[in-house]
Amino acid sequence: MKTVIPFVARTVEGDQLGWLDALGAAMPDCEIRAFENTSTADRLSCKFAIVADPDPADLAKMPNLVWIHSLWAGVEHILAQLPASGLHIVRLQDPQMAKSMAEAVLAWSLYLHRGMPLYREQQTNSEWLAHDLPLASERTIGILGLGNLGKMAAHRLQQQDFDVCGWSRSGSPVEGVRVYAGTPGLDAVLTQSDIIVILTPLTDQTRGLLGQAQFSRMKKGASLINFARGPILDEDALLDSLDCAHLDHAVLDVFSTEPLPRTSRMWRHKNITVLPHISGPTNRMTASAIVADNVARYIETGELPEGVNLSRGY
Repeated sequence: MKTVIPFVARTVEGDQLGWLDALGAAMPDCEIRAFENTSTADRLSCKFAIVADPDPADLAKMPNLVWIHSLWAGVEHILAQLPASGLHIVRLQDPQMAKSMAEAVLAWSLYLHRGMPLYREQQTNSEWLAHDLPLASERTIGILGLGNLGKMAAHRLQQQDFDVCGWSRSGSPVEGVRVYAGTPGLDAVLTQSDIIVILTPLTDQTRGLLGQAQFSRMKKGASLINFARGPILDEDALLDSLDCAHLDHAVLDVFSTEPLPRTSRMWRHKNITVLPHISGPTNRMTASAIVADNVARYIETGELPEGVNLSRGY
């Protein structure tokens, strides 16, 4: 008899079906069922579930639940909605996601380095004008957050000869990167970087990490890429810094409210590139293989996969 594993998600129907197919293919000895299709017996007997933005009310209907495996790398929403659940929460740690994110960091860093926003603006004005291009080695890119995503992004940037520095909670060394920690370290990265890339998790410590004071310390004409979470920066302060031309351009893939409201001024700001949260997409095939491996180990040995450190928030 196959083990029934509930899939608890608030996703559109097509996306849910895609995940059910991928997870089912990766775990042929288990039966992955959408939560709404599980029986009362299934819910009472299950000790673990696979989740994607789960409704806490659904999780509460499984009283013997021990752990959940998220399909996303970010788990701040789960932690906020289940502050005292006692559940062991496992987030997705997929090397393919780090590769995809590093690719995005390189692509949009090159976009800024090569002055693409300016040339796009010139096109709208039918203006034929070339601008000097510094060497990549003359550009310093500062990465905020040097976990798996940040380390791989730094490596990809170094391969293109960019000068790379970074800031992290621990200050642990990263080969070829000048690493800083703490408030003085953040200032050091901000003041020397031509492009800031935000890749840090959203925690109580990083919420509002960048505001008016931090933007004012950045180089005049510097740019910013946010591929982490919207609340890490103060969006109004960012708009002010762009409006007064202290900062040159911002590439934003994440926002405090998503989808970004149609009324937001950021859609129409000439110095902002808006992306619909696509910088680090989860690949269903590779993610499902990782979940399958963790589930199989638990079923065979009772060993729980590495969980989220609740004090750190990731």
